[in-house]
Amino acid sequence: MPRTHLVLDAAFTVGPVRRRLFGGFVEHLGRHVYDGIHEPAHETADEQGFRRDVVELVKELGVSAIRYPGGNFVSGYKWEDGVGPVSERPRRLDLAWHSTETNEVGLHEFQHWLDLVGSELMLAVNLGTRGTAEAIELLEYANIDAGTALSEYRRSNGRNEPFAIKMWCLGNEMDGPWQLGHKNADDYGKLAAMTAKAMRQIQPDLELVACGSSGASMPTFGEWERTVLEHTYDDVDYISAHAYYEEDGDLASFLASGVNMDHFIKTVTTAADHVQAQKKSDKRIDISFDEWNVWSITKWHEQAREFTLEEWPVAPRLLEDVYTVADAVVVGGLLISLLRHADRVASASLAQLVNVIGPIMTEPGGPAWRQTTFFPFSLTSRLAQGTSLQVKTSGDTVDGGKYGEVPVVDSAATVSEDGAVAVFLVNRHPSEATTVTIDLAGLGAAGDAEVRAEGVWDDDVHAVNDLANTTRVGLRTNESVHREGDTVTIELPPVSWTAVSIG
Repeated sequence: MPRTHLVLDAAFTVGPVRRRLFGGFVEHLGRHVYDGIHEPAHETADEQGFRRDVVELVKELGVSAIRYPGGNFVSGYKWEDGVGPVSERPRRLDLAWHSTETNEVGLHEFQHWLDLVGSELMLAVNLGTRGTAEAIELLEYANIDAGTALSEYRRSNGRNEPFAIKMWCLGNEMDGPWQLGHKNADDYGKLAAMTAKAMRQIQPDLELVACGSSGASMPTFGEWERTVLEHTYDDVDYISAHAYYEEDGDLASFLASGVNMDHFIKTVTTAADHVQAQKKSDKRIDISFDEWNVWSITKWHEQAREFTLEEWPVAPRLLEDVYTVADAVVVGGLLISLLRHADRVASASLAQLVNVIGPIMTEPGGPAWRQTTFFPFSLTSRLAQGTSLQVKTSGDTVDGGKYGEVPVVDSAATVSEDGAVAVFLVNRHPSEATTVTIDLAGLGAAGDAEVRAEGVWDDDVHAVNDLANTTRVGLRTNESVHREGDTVTIELPPVSWTAVSIG
């Protein structure tokens, strides 16, 4: 049986665990908004049409900041279409997803939903087909108290107090040729810097995110970040990162996806720090990892088809991946990578939340349920508090496919202000259990503190939760965990994600 030994010490930390690390993403895409979070005819719908069963699941998931309204959608979006009387709002063609946007849900309605789920709004502006003028108009509408044309327009639309939106994304994936208004790094960097400067003239304390690469496989990756930050370094706070992972028949590589995320984060921070050195700046740019998830993107491209001019459906079923146990294990592993880089990843958004590659699924007029990926996110969001610790690891390795030999166990750990410890573990071995010992001597954890272990695993790594059986997969208690003095020992099943809580 493979073995791994972990050492935790309060003197060796990564950085604070910022709550925005457990953010989400809602885009006007497929059935995410309409028939997902918003279904007025559903028996649980509130007075504005939002499904309360979905609200409760999102609250349980524990998402903090939620990025909105896109995504590719935002690069063709007119924010004005989503305010004012709903009956007077225009129907528009959404070129990003070849759908019809009804604009029944806009900024006011979405804020109402955020208030229900208890999350912060992270708002994206359109720098694809629009620009600086429209961005500052939206900022005036959203954040100025009163006394200007747009703030008074907001008040006439039923909201007297400002939205007080703190975090703003300056466009989306502008490096991608698929993006409406796609630009090269130089042109985008100039536009983002100009927009950021203008927005800060209205509100200097905004937190602004410049677009990084849409993926590490992009031919301009690294160079894009450097060029954009050379233009924007003094004007923004974060550079974005996007990454999706899929099982394409190579389970070993899939289970080692965190190796790729680690490298991605290091490359982006290196580019940012290079520009910092060039500019001799005391300011540090951190990462907003505002799109990450498991997504069968190859299958999506294979199934994509051409539409006729008559085919612009409302809320079609798009990107509705059904997630497996293996997918959940990888999502747990990616959360481990984010915690391991908590010093530089200030914000992260699981993309997306409902129906569209989401941890929550719904059926029109029917139930809402948790996908397998729901469980590692919700438990990590609840347990990962305080400070991320450096984990000193020794032990066996396993074949990581295209990533070579990798540690059989991937891990991260946190300690809260009151001394509660959480250790997150992935066993990457496809067929063998792994014994893990955790040395707590350096934490001074109370010897009588309760030790508990829960996780996701199954004899069938491709088991799913679906409409036919919404509860096939869930959190399981690992009864093997025990503590003797300063040492915790646990046996991890193959292809598993586990959270150990101490105290």
